[in-house]
Amino acid sequence: MASNKILGIDLGTTNSAFAVMEGGDPEIIVNSEGERTTPSTVAFTDDGERLVGKPAKNQAVQNPEKTIQSIKRHMGEGDYTVGIDDEEYTPEQISAMILQKIKRDAEEYLGDEIERAVITVPAYFNDRQRQATKDAGEIAGFEVERIVNEPTAAAMAYGLDDESDQTVLVYDLGGGTFDVSVLDLGGGVYEVVATNGDNDLGGDDWDEAIIDHLADSFEDEHGIDLREDRQALQRLTEAAEEAKIELSSRKEASINLPFIAATDEGPLNLEEKLSRANFESLTSDLLERTVAPTEQALSDAGYSKGDIDEVILVGGSTRMPQVQEKVEELTGQQPKKNVNPDEAVALGAAIQGGVLAGDVDDIVLLDVTPLSLGIEVKGGLFERLIDKNTTIPTEASKVFTTAAPNQTSVNIRVFQGEREIAEENELLGAFQLTGIPPAPAGTPQIEVSFDIDENGIVNVSAEDQGSGNSEDITIEGGVGLSDEEIEEMQQEAEEHAEEDQKRRERIEARNDAESTIQRAETLLEENEEAVDEDLRSDIEAAIEDLQEIVEDDEATTEELTEATEDLAEQLQEIGKQMYQEQAAGAEGAGAGAGAGGMGGMGGAGPGGMGGMGGAGPGGMGGAGPGGQAGAGQGSDEEFVDADFEDVDDEEDDEE
Repeated sequence: MASNKILGIDLGTTNSAFAVMEGGDPEIIVNSEGERTTPSTVAFTDDGERLVGKPAKNQAVQNPEKTIQSIKRHMGEGDYTVGIDDEEYTPEQISAMILQKIKRDAEEYLGDEIERAVITVPAYFNDRQRQATKDAGEIAGFEVERIVNEPTAAAMAYGLDDESDQTVLVYDLGGGTFDVSVLDLGGGVYEVVATNGDNDLGGDDWDEAIIDHLADSFEDEHGIDLREDRQALQRLTEAAEEAKIELSSRKEASINLPFIAATDEGPLNLEEKLSRANFESLTSDLLERTVAPTEQALSDAGYSKGDIDEVILVGGSTRMPQVQEKVEELTGQQPKKNVNPDEAVALGAAIQGGVLAGDVDDIVLLDVTPLSLGIEVKGGLFERLIDKNTTIPTEASKVFTTAAPNQTSVNIRVFQGEREIAEENELLGAFQLTGIPPAPAGTPQIEVSFDIDENGIVNVSAEDQGSGNSEDITIEGGVGLSDEEIEEMQQEAEEHAEEDQKRRERIEARNDAESTIQRAETLLEENEEAVDEDLRSDIEAAIEDLQEIVEDDEATTEELTEATEDLAEQLQEIGKQMYQEQAAGAEGAGAGAGAGGMGGMGGAGPGGMGGMGGAGPGGMGGAGPGGQAGAGQGSDEEFVDADFEDVDDEEDDEE
């Protein structure tokens, strides 16, 4: 019989743990080997047997080619597979094998079938990686009730019985990922204020530093690179991990690997002592990589280190003394140590499972999305609809329009990241909206809506408000960010912030210029007889001057802005001239009627689409992304000149 309990699972890079609510408290479940954590390792033997967990890890030295470790670092990479015996396995499939063992062990421990689970992910996992984790759970036979950020789960484990108001920083250094989150806790509410991290930094990298040190020393002495032999490398890896753990409690570790290699003269042994001081020197650059995300999370939260009441350490790698010292230096607080850092995330996941199952009352979890979400608009700019560190679930929408006439279909490209230029961010997906009635540029109103659910998974829809046609997309697991790309994303955004802003300003200035040229040409065409020859000549000359600047790739933002303002001033003269003529010639009702025909001229501003003589919805199309509706009888809604790609040029040509 299936149990109503919801299993909390910390699916880790190197080790996993799982827990469940028992008698009002979260309890770690021991696995079939009698241990509280399970290695996230899968292996295939020569006779086709599949091993998971400790049995897989124990045979890694004898079978390195068919042993898979740290697969979490490849979650969401749709083109990544592991080849074993002519079979290709995706990261989701390998992760599902680990989750299947967890499911079996939990069911054996509890004596009931377990169908539902809460699975944790690094806070800095993107949409594809979250979806891939959810897919792995479903492949393993779970109903995945919720995807929860690891630091948030850890905070729940530490603070379940604490009703006081406090600000908590969670420093989570696991086997393969690093996260830092700032939370406000109070009255059973766990609100994530900001999060940051590095998805390519974890305890494995400290192991790698020891491996390289040992291998380099051995090569210097014997001329043999142990890293080129899979079996020797696996022995080095295990010895490095053991030395790292030993150095957390001792000043020196001894590494002895007999018969690690051989020459014509006989076998060679590796024997070396590694001091804690030397180890910390070898890995100081890794530790420094945790500083910027921590400081950024505090900055994004609007806090200084003096505002932090408690610091929570999560992940076995936080046992290293150098890490604890760095955390105390960064936060001014001595970290709490009342929960095992290897188990905190699983315990918190179990608590969230208890909340969802109705076993735990008076707890509310408010998590956030780690990266901004939006679409590409005119000029290749990234138009944010949801900012990073927005509490989820959430939804947002914005109305966009077109920049080309008679555009009947559009491509909508969804991006995630912090750069101002869309292509510099990660493309999550794209879809087409068709069946838009042919209309002048700036007339269609296309509402794009984003919806992020409790798991941080994104749904995007677009609707043409004129025809009612709509399309939507759920961002599924697929070709996602590599871990290195995720790590670099925030850093690149910071490094290029000034450059991106300048590019954005120039693109917006060019968009303004093109919109103003289009508005000028429309006004001249619609008011052909009302504009005197001198003014028409001046405006046409101004259009020509501005067009030359728009086409000049070297033109500066200032040159574009100045020329756009010159043309806009000329356009104002049309309104003045027409008003004066109408006032002089119509002494009554005609004056009001004539002036009204200008529909949105006044106050349209450089680059605004204006009302184009009242032809379209009032004041459609602002100066570019974020532009406001024009004056007159225009709507107060916000419209963005999206310059969506026309996906059917032939159809446009026929219009």
